[in-house]
Amino acid sequence: MSTSTLNQIRTASPLIHCITNYVTVNDVANVLLAIGARPIMADDPEEVEEITALCAGLCLNIGTLNARTIPSMLTAGKHARALGHPVVLDPVGAGASRLRIETALRILDEVHPTVVRGNISEIRTLAVGSGTTQGVDANAADAVTEETLAATADFLRGFAARVEAIIAVTGAIDLVTDGVTTYVIRNGRAEMGRVTGTGCQLSALLAAALAVEPLGLLASVAETVALMGVAGEIAWAQMGERDGNAAYRTRIIDAVYRMTGEELDARMNITKI
Repeated sequence: MSTSTLNQIRTASPLIHCITNYVTVNDVANVLLAIGARPIMADDPEEVEEITALCAGLCLNIGTLNARTIPSMLTAGKHARALGHPVVLDPVGAGASRLRIETALRILDEVHPTVVRGNISEIRTLAVGSGTTQGVDANAADAVTEETLAATADFLRGFAARVEAIIAVTGAIDLVTDGVTTYVIRNGRAEMGRVTGTGCQLSALLAAALAVEPLGLLASVAETVALMGVAGEIAWAQMGERDGNAAYRTRIIDAVYRMTGEELDARMNITKI
């Protein structure tokens, strides 16, 4: 696998529309700038169609869901798909409340996103229509381990085929599948879980990758998942004795900004199963 996705994003500088959550919106904007894309955040129902039409990709993130943004997400998502633009759904906290489950399932049904990226508990919830999370974190009982890897991959392939979307599960071990081919990505640091928003940032980066898609959809998704993990590794190696999670958060974005294709090629760990 090459690093042409990273290079192509920087060449094309795609404009990415994000309807995302207010906890991480600034980090999402900055990581898109770091990779060479251009962010725009617009969630008012009166303008989302117009903004979406200007953009090359759309990221829908339900992390701080409310009654005003639900119709905005559906309207923007349908318009993006009608225009042939890629849509990424990040079902943050699906399983924590009925509203989140119902909204994420409605987006799946009505928008037909190109990619669904979440932790394993969120994805299991969407696959079976119910479930539990630890707030916005995965339930420990669902964790993807070397022992559960094969069974989890089979489960995700079935879900991806059913909803006709690429499924990306991120955690200690990342899995990306289109229902036929499955990639396993072993990059990242456990400490990334102590920084709010690394998943939100990745979902936005996926929208940028899909907007340029030099490798085909599935390979571009896998490479971008690996890129975020590599950024976490590089950032952790640069931490000082007195640095904490705020410094780590900044260093992750800086690592994306400074990433080269050669560095990514040397460090990303992607295999097929």
